[in-house]
Order: sequence, then C-alpha cells, then structure tokens
Amino acid sequence: MRVALIAGNGKFPIIFAKAARRKGVEVVAIGIKEETSRDLEVCVDKMYWLGVGELAGLFQILESEKLTAAVMAGQVRHKLLFDKTIRLDKKMLELLSSVKDKKTDSLIGAIASQLERSGVKLLDSTTFLSDYLPEKGLLTKIQLDERVQQDIEFGRVIAKSIAGLDIGQTVVVKDKVVLAIESIEGTDEAIKRGALYGKDGVVVIKVSKPGQDMRFDVPIIGPGTIKLLKTLKAACIAIEAKKTLIIDKEETIKLADESGVGIVAI
Repeated sequence: MRVALIAGNGKFPIIFAKAARRKGVEVVAIGIKEETSRDLEVCVDKMYWLGVGELAGLFQILESEKLTAAVMAGQVRHKLLFDKTIRLDKKMLELLSSVKDKKTDSLIGAIASQLERSGVKLLDSTTFLSDYLPEKGLLTKIQLDERVQQDIEFGRVIAKSIAGLDIGQTVVVKDKVVLAIESIEGTDEAIKRGALYGKDGVVVIKVSKPGQDMRFDVPIIGPGTIKLLKTLKAACIAIEAKKTLIIDKEETIKLADESGVGIVAI
C-alpha cells in the first residue's frame, strides 16, 4: 500500500508516518513550507515541499506519483488566510472563491472533495493510530474535585456548541464562568487568554465537532499542552474519548501527574 501524507504542523504527521511505515505502508509526504516540521523528512519514503497556496502543485504530485489514497495530518493555521506575503495559485484562488465561507470545515472539505473527484480517496487521519485515542475515564492519578467536575460538565456543553459552529473546539472555564473560547488564534493562545482572567485553577475542555469527520482536523493534545497548563497552574484538561489524539501518550500522562494537572476523557 502507498499513501500520500498531506502534512500540516506539529508532531501528528510524524507519528502517523512512523505508524504507517511500521505497517509496511509506503509514505509519500507533501509538506507545507510555512507549517510542516523538517523532521518529517527522515520518517517517510519520499518528501515533497509546497507553499500553502500551491494547490495545483499538490494535485500534480499526486498524479505523478500515481497515488490513490491520502491522509491529512496536522493543522494549517487558519490565520494564514490573512497573510499577504503568501502567493496563491490559480487553483487555490478558484477554491477560495467557490466556498460558501472560509471556515475550516468548508476549506478542508472543498479540498477533500477535489481530491476524491481526482480519484484520490481521503482516509481517516487516525488510521494506524487507535492506541493514541483514549477510552473514557480519568487518565491521570490526579483526582478531580467537585468544583472541577462541575466546570467540566458546564464547559462541555458550551464547547460542543462552539465546535458545531466551526469556531473552535476549546473553552476555558472556572467556577462556571466562560473565560475564553478558541477562535482563529488556536488552542494554546485561547488557554493563555483564559488563564489571564481566571488565574490558577482554570479548567480546559477540548472536544470534537458534532459529527466529527475523522479524516481531518482531529483534536490533539500532547506534552506541549501539559507544559503550558503547568505554567498557567491549570487544574485539568478534559478531552473527548476516542475522538482526541494524545501525542506521546505515556509521556503526556506522566508529565501531567508530575505537574499536578488532571487529564480526563469524557
């Protein structure tokens, strides 16, 4: 089996590539110059690089490599839409003008549709990664007090509503007060903003979208998330069971226990 890996930022593309190759799958990666880690190159069989606005180049590579299956792994920062230094090719400009809005789902969904029309099947991005999707329950040794549990339940409903509108997938709460809602700035900046108001003990809830398309934009946490929560003296992060990837799972949970930060899959 051969698969195209359309790689965004973070460690997700690297983890996917390693897992796929362990299964004997040949991985041809297409990295985004503005986003993708150069560390990916040593984890794949072949590597191509494109600018974020070079959509035509993507389809040319898929055709020349005769690839019929692809995976999107790793995010592309939404705010790049407003970067005037990025060159957009004709195909990307046509795509942007064809979508009803520029929400994440609309943009990635349009690319996915074009892939499938060209004969490339877009696979679930968690293919080969079931071990990284936690079951429901408390993942750390840190016990959650009544206040934190109530904040999780309060924030979960709000997070799901925001995710359903494709605004963001994370909310920060404390004492049943919404401190921050993730938008274009991303999860980490939303957490920082929430902690600015709530100080220590904030609760972070990160969920999937209702009817989450597991082919792209899957929620992710990892050691970097926990380090940030430790710095901000957060109480807990709640994630959605079986729909959130934990990068470097053992390290993440160990670090959370050492940092006094709870992790619970809801």
